[in-house]
Amino acid sequence: MITLSFIKRNNQANKISTFARMAKQKKYTLTFEQTFDFDMVGICSHHSDYRLAWGINKCLTIHLSRCEEDYIVTNKKGEAVSSHSMYEFADEENRLDYFLVKNKMHGNYLIPEKPSIDFFLFLCDNVTIDIEQLTKQLKEVTSVLGVFPFEPEDIDSAEYLVFR
Repeated sequence: MITLSFIKRNNQANKISTFARMAKQKKYTLTFEQTFDFDMVGICSHHSDYRLAWGINKCLTIHLSRCEEDYIVTNKKGEAVSSHSMYEFADEENRLDYFLVKNKMHGNYLIPEKPSIDFFLFLCDNVTIDIEQLTKQLKEVTSVLGVFPFEPEDIDSAEYLVFR
């Protein structure tokens, strides 16, 4: 109906043939399945980020260190919405990167679907570390109250997370 309103023809047959040509055009829909290159573990802790990082370092024998820049969350216009403290460790032996990011900063959440989680530990390009074993190890950290593995596919805001 909208396409016909732009076409002025004197002949009714011309309108019908024009409409028939327009109707024959195929519409293609692009669908893709998002894949994530990281595993994510939620951590509940009432301690500060540096104290939690210290406890995780001792437990996992890694060296999480504070990043020079915080993790910045932006909106669709590219404007910074919030910044979250971030710690990282590059494990050369296992060829993976650890990122510990605080979920709530100044009333804004990194992952709004999980407001009860205080921190997220991300393992990027992980093919060697067993998440169940990691969860058990993290529960042994004295400053950790709870550990919850999450599938990034189940969390809508995970598609906006980029670590490189």
